[in-house]
Amino acid sequence: MTDPVTTTDEQPVPPDQILVGGLWRRGGGEVMTPTNPATGEVITELAGASVADVREAVEAGRLAAADPSWANLTPHERARYLHRIADLLERRAAGIAALQTLNTGKTLAETRALVASAVGTFRYTAAALETGDGELTTPRGPYLTMTVQEPFGVVGAITPWNSPIASDAQKVAPALAAGNAVLLKPAAWTPLVSLALGRAITDAGLPPGLVSVLPGGGATVGDAIVRDPAVGMVSFTGGTSTGRHIAGIAAEKLMPVSLELGGKSPTIVFADADLEQTVAGILYGIFSSTGQSCIAGSRVFIAREVYDDVLRALSEATRALRVGPGDDPRTQVAPLVHHRHRDGVAAAVDRARAEGARVVCGGGVPEGETFANGAYYLPTILDGVGNDAAVCQEEIFGPVAVVLPFDDEDDLVRQANDSVFGLACGIWTGDYRRAWRVARRIQAGTVWINTYKQLSIATPFGGVKESGLGTEKGRHGIRTYSRTKAVYWGLDEAPLPWAR
Repeated sequence: MTDPVTTTDEQPVPPDQILVGGLWRRGGGEVMTPTNPATGEVITELAGASVADVREAVEAGRLAAADPSWANLTPHERARYLHRIADLLERRAAGIAALQTLNTGKTLAETRALVASAVGTFRYTAAALETGDGELTTPRGPYLTMTVQEPFGVVGAITPWNSPIASDAQKVAPALAAGNAVLLKPAAWTPLVSLALGRAITDAGLPPGLVSVLPGGGATVGDAIVRDPAVGMVSFTGGTSTGRHIAGIAAEKLMPVSLELGGKSPTIVFADADLEQTVAGILYGIFSSTGQSCIAGSRVFIAREVYDDVLRALSEATRALRVGPGDDPRTQVAPLVHHRHRDGVAAAVDRARAEGARVVCGGGVPEGETFANGAYYLPTILDGVGNDAAVCQEEIFGPVAVVLPFDDEDDLVRQANDSVFGLACGIWTGDYRRAWRVARRIQAGTVWINTYKQLSIATPFGGVKESGLGTEKGRHGIRTYSRTKAVYWGLDEAPLPWAR
């Protein structure tokens, strides 16, 4: 078995090939030029997928999913493939992490954790598949009733640029476990790691055609995947506007979708919170991943009686964060994924200034030769505006936190819930009764109490309001990618009375 990805910390660059229906070949679409966010240099040129490539991949996936060599596998036989993929990813982890740092700018510590997360996802999903049972439902007549799970056939998996490999695995693993073929479309800015995942999948011996990796633009490749009549389900992680567009197409097709969308998550600090733990948690919640996280704690609500003390400690700790390239082990805040995205973050801060926000710290591009050509932005704290300001209502997706005071619990809940988003929330307090009470009142899919941004493949994840539809992960995450069929076994020896 060949190993096209190095197992050292060198930065391997995949060849100019994409995976279409089981074949590695040059794509027929537009040429993409992934860049290194730390330097602005082009890493490679890669021809993305065309609409014709998508159509070919769909047809190959349809045939592969229906082939008895795959469709008739028992769960434990499908699980073996997932374990093989996990083993290959683990063997190639160092090289894949280095590649992701090169393409996304993330720190090596983070990209190594993301590869480990992908490995864990395939293994957990394999275990869930082997131990997942159907249901024998309670009969209400002379019959035996049960449910079985069946695949959709071909599934579209559209993943974001901020956490490739981990996001890819969270869709590909359960989709395969359910028996589907998968069309994986990574973001145009960060296609390289998804292609490395595709190599591991094909090298694991998965039947050809079950997985295609189709990099390209959302308006062309993504749209072609979602609209194709043979695609029976789509899972999307990304921006709310794109998610709404996909949901519209899905409504026309009467096709199920799973949508993990934007967030503007509140982090809540009560007066009795442990200051050291709270500050560390807030920093990690907003500035790790350079703020490029849908669950980033970007609205920080602080009880008014401790507002000044917490803000002072938070700003001092923020100024001490080390900004630098992702391959420097000292770096805590790496460059953003692309210069265009960095410029968008900077523009959002400028708009906040125009609204009357005060820049407590950060608020600009760092100076110095190290940062001259990279997509860097300083970790930034703003205050002085109300929760109705645009900077508090719109997702920035960068290292920018807005700090706001609150007077009592009702005031806090009203402000925290005053958002179109409802993805996550953090609560810092020593009062477990209050923590539970507020956690239940906050409109969010995930709530952390005295911690933040801890994630587990074993725990379901999803959002409410404009943060998305459906849930992924968890023991029953495979069911997101399958249909439920009811089966009735008649036990009465007499004919149905109506026909007499």
